[in-house]
Amino acid sequence: MNSRQRRGVILLLLSVLCALGAFAGVLSVISDVNSKVGPEVTAYRIKGDIKPYTPLGTAQFEKITMPERWLPATAVTDLRATEGKIAVTTLKAGSLLQSDMIVDRPALEPGQQEIAIMIDAATGVAGKITPGATVNIYATFAGERGTGVQGAQSRLIVAGARVLDIGKLTPISDRDDRASSRTEAVPVTFALSATDTQRVAYAESFAQHVRLALVAPGSTTPPDPRDRTYTLDKDK
Repeated sequence: MNSRQRRGVILLLLSVLCALGAFAGVLSVISDVNSKVGPEVTAYRIKGDIKPYTPLGTAQFEKITMPERWLPATAVTDLRATEGKIAVTTLKAGSLLQSDMIVDRPALEPGQQEIAIMIDAATGVAGKITPGATVNIYATFAGERGTGVQGAQSRLIVAGARVLDIGKLTPISDRDDRASSRTEAVPVTFALSATDTQRVAYAESFAQHVRLALVAPGSTTPPDPRDRTYTLDKDK
């Protein structure tokens, strides 16, 4: 083998060694990326804005994948975790669904009953009362025949009633002695004791109007018993 051939062999060997070094470098980079990214796992993204206290369903979310090491510990990876849950706050479209965004739907406590009544959409709910809210239930009664306005009164029927569910707007007939008109009402479901359930049922049947007053979150002070009934005479 002459000197030219030896140089060729040496250059060939150097080329092979450089190629092996480059290949090893690529493998090292890939290994480093894999170690930083890790395997991908399933997560869920919110499709559209979800209002607070809205019951959750699988159609509201879309499946995505992302590196496991980048996934928050609170991320929901199984949609079965949303069963029987409601949104605790407004869920924005495109956000990653996490367990601290949802809570259990309000449930009955021992001794409670569910009762649903129709509440005027404009004066009784007005879009501000949602499932999980606490409300005071008021009923207004007309005065006895011959007493007019002076005999009318407003009563606090139930204080601190817990709202379980708000239904859809429903057209109803509003009939009295003078006219018949169409209006809209919302079925509202409450969790109440047996006695309060009877009070609400009585008010829905015999009161002129039943209205809801939203109680501030965290408020636990019951109304003064002297303020449970109001008549115009109190303002004289």
